[in-house]
Amino acid sequence: MSWLVLILSGVLEAVWAVAVGRSEGFSRLGPSLTFAVSLLLSMAGLAYAMRELPVGTSYAVWVGIGAALTVGYGMVTGAEPISTVKVLLLCGLIGCVVGLKLAH
Repeated sequence: MSWLVLILSGVLEAVWAVAVGRSEGFSRLGPSLTFAVSLLLSMAGLAYAMRELPVGTSYAVWVGIGAALTVGYGMVTGAEPISTVKVLLLCGLIGCVVGLKLAH
């Protein structure tokens, strides 16, 4: 259960990262509320997962999922340029997250 919560928390990390960018310095209500709610849920899930999983592994997986999804979202929406190098590096990041799960 902790791994599932950790993965969902990583997804929520990407949600709040995108929302804070869209909030325009917290001047837009919708993205600001999305940021606050997803941040709280993401942190709560990370804290829950850390009750059973090692802190370092939990944090690395949480950040890796959030970073990969945030960059991927940026590339899909056109906010970030797509390059072969970026895609390969994201695949490597995802591979490292999977590796941490398998090594646990």
